[in-house]
Amino acid sequence: MTKRSKVVVIRSAPERVLEDIKQLTVRAGLSDAFDKNSTTILKENISWHYPFPGANTTPWQLEGTILALQAEGFKDIVCVGNNTVVTNPFKGERLCKLKGVFNKYEIPLLYNFRPADIQWETYEPKADLLVLHQIYPKGIKIPTYFKGKNIIHLPTMKTHIYTTTTGAMKNAFGGLLNTRRHYTHSVIHETLVDLLAIQQEIHKGIFAVMDGTICGSGPGPRTMVPIRSDLLLASSDSVAIDAVAAKIMGFDPMTLDYIRLAHERGLGTGRIEEIEVIGEDISELNLSFPVGDNLASKVGDLFWFSPLKIFQRMLFRTPLVYTFILGSYIYHDFYWWPSRGRAVLRQICRDDPWGRLFEQYEE
Repeated sequence: MTKRSKVVVIRSAPERVLEDIKQLTVRAGLSDAFDKNSTTILKENISWHYPFPGANTTPWQLEGTILALQAEGFKDIVCVGNNTVVTNPFKGERLCKLKGVFNKYEIPLLYNFRPADIQWETYEPKADLLVLHQIYPKGIKIPTYFKGKNIIHLPTMKTHIYTTTTGAMKNAFGGLLNTRRHYTHSVIHETLVDLLAIQQEIHKGIFAVMDGTICGSGPGPRTMVPIRSDLLLASSDSVAIDAVAAKIMGFDPMTLDYIRLAHERGLGTGRIEEIEVIGEDISELNLSFPVGDNLASKVGDLFWFSPLKIFQRMLFRTPLVYTFILGSYIYHDFYWWPSRGRAVLRQICRDDPWGRLFEQYEE
C-alpha cells in the first residue's frame, strides 16, 4: 500500500507555542524526513522587511523549529536568506525579530546573494521541467551550497496576488533562484513545480513548519488583513501542507495550478481526501479568505498576464525594470506601511496575545 502524505495541524497559544512546535514536528516525522549527518538549512520567509502580522516567519516559529531540531539531535543548523528587489533581508531579520533568535542559539546566517557566502552553479535537472529551461535557455543556476543538505521551510499561512495562496512551495522561490526570478512571474505556477522537482533532486530532505497563528488574508504577501487562527502546520510533503493550508483558507487546492500540477507530476499530494490530516479536524474549517488586488498587483496583472505581456522583455529585462521596482517600493514603504500597516501592527501588539508575544522578542 502506498504511504499517504501526512500533515499535522494543531491549535496553539503563546504560552505553550515553543513546546507545541516541538510536538508538531515530532508527529509530522521530522527525524524520518532528514539526514542527521547533513547540514540543515532554515529557509526563512521574509515577504516584507516591515513586521506586518501574517507576512513573515514569526520569531516563535523560528525558535520553536530550532529547539525541535536540537531536541532531535540535529547539530549543524544554518539559515540561508535571500533578498528581493523590494525587500531588505537584513532590515527584515531585525525588525521581524528573527536576528535575536539566531544570535540566541548561535545559528550562522548565510545569504545567497553574497558571493562570500554562497556560490552559484549551472544545474542540469534530471526531471522533465515545465518552463525553467525555456526561461533560462543558457542554463538554470542554483546555489551550490544547497546540494546534499536538508532544508526546512518556514512560511506563513497567507494569500498571494499571483498564486492565490503561498506556502512551502513558494518559499523555495527566493532561495533557489537568483534576482532575475521575476522573469518567471507570468508562468509562476509552473515555476514553483519545477523548483520543487529540483529541490527533491538536490536536498537530502525537505520539511516545512507553517505558522498560521496570525494568517494573512487579501492582496498578499504584504498588504493583507491579519486574521488570527492560532494554527500551526507541519509536513515533509510541501504539496500536501500547501493544499491543507489552502483548504483552511477557503480554496479548493486542486483549482490552484501549482498544487494541481505538482500533484499530477507525482511531486506530492494535492487532493485533500488523499492526505492524512492529523490533529485538528479541518473538515468544516473554512476561513473564507479573499485575495483581491492592490495598486501593485493591478500593474503586475497588466504586464504579466494581460495581452500587454508581449512587452515583458522590453519592460523587465532592461533598465526599465527599475521604474517598476521604484514604484513598488514607494507604494509599499512610503504609502501603505505608514498609512495603514504600522497602525495595524500597533493594534495587534497591544490587543492580541500573539502581538504581545512578538513584543517580548528582542530586535
